Amino acid sequence: MPPLTVFQEKNMSETKTITHAKISPNPDVKEPSFYNVIYINDEVTSMEFVIKTLQEIFHYAQESAAALTEKVHEEGSAVVATLPYEIAEQKGIEVTLMSRQNGYPLQVKIEADS
Repeated sequence: MPPLTVFQEKNMSETKTITHAKISPNPDVKEPSFYNVIYINDEVTSMEFVIKTLQEIFHYAQESAAALTEKVHEEGSAVVATLPYEIAEQKGIEVTLMSRQNGYPLQVKIEADS
């Protein structure tokens, strides 16, 4: 617990006690680990749908989403984002749910960024 400093203020008719905590920085705090969100190509999910997920969930522009979709199609997989773990996991879940709701088997993999 940080040390406390106590001050007393005197006003004409009342006395107030004000307590201030002295907070010291913690130099041991590490940056969050980053993880890659990877789309895996399949023969069922349409390229239009992949573009749509990239635009709606990852906020890609049309041209960037189309180029990345082409990369997934040609190479079999591609990193679509690198994010802190919790956000990468959430985005992966959103893509998977959107895919299943639309009848597509699009798979998303999350792995540590090297």
